[in-house]
This record gives sequence, C-alpha cells and structure tokens, in this order.
Amino acid sequence: MRLQLKVLDPGLVVLVGCSGAGKSTFAARHFKPTQIVSSDTCRALVGDDPNDQSVTTQAFALLDCLLHQRLSLKRLTVVDATSVKPEDRKRLRMLAKEHDLPSVVVVLDVDRETLRRRRLERSDRQ
Repeated sequence: MRLQLKVLDPGLVVLVGCSGAGKSTFAARHFKPTQIVSSDTCRALVGDDPNDQSVTTQAFALLDCLLHQRLSLKRLTVVDATSVKPEDRKRLRMLAKEHDLPSVVVVLDVDRETLRRRRLERSDRQ
C-alpha cells in the first residue's frame, strides 16, 4: 500500500514504533539525513555504540538539545526514536508548540512476525 504523507515544513515529525518497525528506513527514504535526529545516533555520539542502553539518559539530553536548536531555527525535524509512551509523544509535541511549529506523529505498525524477522536480520544488534 502506497501512502502519501503531507508534512508542514517547518515542523516536527515524530516517528513511533518499536525496535525493528522500520522508523530509520522510513526516515531515510522520505527525509534528508540532516533533518533526522535519531536516538541511536545520539547514543553512538555519546557512548560510541548505538546499542549502548547505559547512555540513554545522555543520548536523550543530546537529542533534546538538537531538537531545540533545529526547531528554534524553524527547520523541518524528524525524531527517530521509539516514542511509544504517550508522555514521550506529548513532550515532543509540546516542544514543537513552544516553537510555534506544527507536529505530526507517524506510527509504524508492523506485525510481530515481521518484527522478529527484522531483528534477526539486523547485523548491528545483539
């Protein structure tokens, strides 16, 4: 199924989905690399490993800093993180609102078998 997504530019796009749902692939396919702020990339920047969960607090501090800077400059920004908790999505949408920008949430809903297969295929994850 082909889906057409209309995004207001500038604005904030919040990708939602569990690990393996295809958030990073979706982001890379539809947005410029400079528009994507990824929690995995932030983990790699602060802890040298995108899979290192022990640096999540620091990674999200960096992610928030990048979001504030981009949104203050009125740049289209895509958050590539699980964002599965309602309070996480609310916080991100409020951040966009603080900068007088619209936000949209894109949920990638994938069946369990596809998730399992994708996780097994990933070479960068244990």
